[in-house]
Amino acid sequence: QVQLVESGGGLVRAGGSLRLSCAASGRIFGYTMGWFRQAPGKEREFVAAISWSSSGINYADFVNGRFTIFRDNAKNTVYLQMNSLQPEDTAVYYCAADRTTAVHTTALEYDVWGQGTQVTVSS
Repeated sequence: QVQLVESGGGLVRAGGSLRLSCAASGRIFGYTMGWFRQAPGKEREFVAAISWSSSGINYADFVNGRFTIFRDNAKNTVYLQMNSLQPEDTAVYYCAADRTTAVHTTALEYDVWGQGTQVTVSS
């Protein structure tokens, strides 16, 4: 049974940076990993995803070069480096695992979810 635990969220000023981590327990060989976020009153939206080999990566348009997703398979961990954060990036950020190798951008394709970590960006 795969379990995901996010960490690294917090409060940061506009223009600042945060690095989120998602540690997976259990076997995730071959899994694609993704990050999603959900702001109050809004639907969960895709942020970024990365294939097992890191050869396939997708970002949401709003990322616009500010975020980088990467993974360390030896540590069973995926990261989201977020730079130039803006107040509109405030949300709960979720890590998700997809058993397939495709780099999906829709939440329904993901099989396992973490509990989320809060990111708050002040103006």
